Amino acid sequence: MKNLELLITKAWQDSSPMLATLAPLSALYGVVGCVRKSLYDNDKLAKYHAPIPVMVVGNITVGGSGKTPLIIDLVKYLQDKGVNVGVISRGYGRVDSRPALVHEGSTPKDVGDEPCLIVSETGVPMAVGADRGQVIDLLIQNHPTLQLIISDDGLQHYALHRDVEWIVVDGVRGFGNGKLFPQGFLREPIDRLDGATVIYHDARAERYADDALLMHLAPSTPIPLLGGKKSLSPQRVYGVSGIGYPARFFTTLTDLGFEVVEKPFGDHHDFALDELTDLADLPIIITSKDAVKIRELAKRSPHAIFDNVWILPVQAGLSDGVYGEMDKVLLKLGIK
Repeated sequence: MKNLELLITKAWQDSSPMLATLAPLSALYGVVGCVRKSLYDNDKLAKYHAPIPVMVVGNITVGGSGKTPLIIDLVKYLQDKGVNVGVISRGYGRVDSRPALVHEGSTPKDVGDEPCLIVSETGVPMAVGADRGQVIDLLIQNHPTLQLIISDDGLQHYALHRDVEWIVVDGVRGFGNGKLFPQGFLREPIDRLDGATVIYHDARAERYADDALLMHLAPSTPIPLLGGKKSLSPQRVYGVSGIGYPARFFTTLTDLGFEVVEKPFGDHHDFALDELTDLADLPIIITSKDAVKIRELAKRSPHAIFDNVWILPVQAGLSDGVYGEMDKVLLKLGIK
């Protein structure tokens, strides 16, 4: 399955003619999605309405768009303003689908990799599970003073009523060939952006209007997986990633001066020890998201290879307009 995922991802990146054979599947995918959304929009299927406002941050494309770093930065901003914010997520990659709270000691198998990262970075109250309504109920039961819930993804989870939608668009990747999955990497048609707040993920601010809502990911110096004060100068390295859009990670490493041997794995990949020990001849650089799982692997299977693994931390840089838009959301929802 993971090999198929990588094959399709490469076909999207290369604009392969083979994608045309997937057109019937894309047409079916589009019809099913449209009918399903219509049933919820017209109250033919019931939606869950939370007792406090819900803001969904998602995307209309398959693969990473940068929404998790965006959410981390927004949570910190809201915490600094004194807003009691909580976060929910599906928790992709976890073993169980039932609702569960995320704690500092939670593991990726328990709650998923991105929730582990979000909580470790912010300490925000968070819960995960397939049924977002049950997840919200669990979170509020345990944190009754919450004023706002941010849903990490869930844009296509129409069973959840949302008060605000923010959609992250990768300005570099755009919408590819403009086709729906699997012929293209669109989860929904481009007109789904209508009526939503669009945040463009692109460091090239000059391409956008002055009032555009922009974000970019600012990398810092690689740090050792196991801690310490070692440093890693630009050199030939393995770039190992289990994220939705690995090309961005590899490009970032190249821009930092590293000569990158690319080793992409599928999104939310559960790494095995031999996948890393096979790369012992060069330093290994991974993403913060993958570091959550690889640290757990290092605890279960101590090995010298982990002394040669480095994390590339990134932080979302947001335009002033994004923070201004967040302030407008708080005003609209009556949150002080």
